[in-house]
Amino acid sequence: MYHPTTRVLAVLELLQTHQRLSGPELAERLEVDLRTVRRYVVMLQDLGIPVEGERGRHGGYHLRPGYKLPPLMLNDDEALAITLGLLAARRLGLAVAAPAVEGALAKVERVLPPAVRGRVAAVGETLAFDLTPSADTPASATVVALGAAAHEGRRVHLRYAAACGEETERAVDPYGLVYLSGRWYAAGHCHLRNDLRVFRLDRIRSVAPLPETFVRPPGFDSLAYVQETLAKMPGAWDVAVLVQAEPEEVRRRVPPQMATHEPVAGGVLLRFRVESLDWVARLLVGLGCPFVVHDPPELRDELRRLAARIVEAAAA
Repeated sequence: MYHPTTRVLAVLELLQTHQRLSGPELAERLEVDLRTVRRYVVMLQDLGIPVEGERGRHGGYHLRPGYKLPPLMLNDDEALAITLGLLAARRLGLAVAAPAVEGALAKVERVLPPAVRGRVAAVGETLAFDLTPSADTPASATVVALGAAAHEGRRVHLRYAAACGEETERAVDPYGLVYLSGRWYAAGHCHLRNDLRVFRLDRIRSVAPLPETFVRPPGFDSLAYVQETLAKMPGAWDVAVLVQAEPEEVRRRVPPQMATHEPVAGGVLLRFRVESLDWVARLLVGLGCPFVVHDPPELRDELRRLAARIVEAAAA
């Protein structure tokens, strides 16, 4: 079956090969109607490719003089790397619009030599990912607009919905975007609260650029700030536990978005804010490292109950 994306690429290929082609000629070659040809031309123009049209008896479509699509030369390793990256992005939800992945895959496939194309296709068809997909995918336009604003240092106007559903409007200086644990976040200065804030992109209802500009604080780490903010989210219990292991090992077993990490004598002091002590008890037992509970005392009781359940299960 001839994929629509392939037809769009075929229009570009034909216009690069021929000086000028009429709408009926393109329609005949692609086996589509004139309206579809016009749609394909608009799609190419939206991608920034200078396709020009002329009306009249001798009119038709042509590329702007001097324009030539640069060739894409890939060896086996590069083609495999790009394909794996696109497939992983689709699986994780990093590509907020599925057609973007499909279109990129189609373009890569189109320029590959047959031998390389076959090997890459074999990997794509047989590869399975054990990855956590995105829980809440934001609109493509939101990601693009915030990414551009962060890059340009441009303030934006947000209409944002809180977890309870309440919507607010605010001006924000976006410092950076973060993809973490299946969700997209933006970190930046909120002028409504006059403080740093983290925003979930799937809760942004609209975003628009403002004329004001800003300068990102030197050395600001968007990922670290989002991780720290998530770890400090309000909870029913404030938990402090000393894990007696190397900081790298603790970080590998307990991601920074789950708890704050403070290297101290004898290990790493983890601080949680959680709704359930049972969850923390099961996490600590599963670490496989010695630990000492500092707070709260109720966590020790929860650990004793968990230990009793384990002993009972082992004796059954």
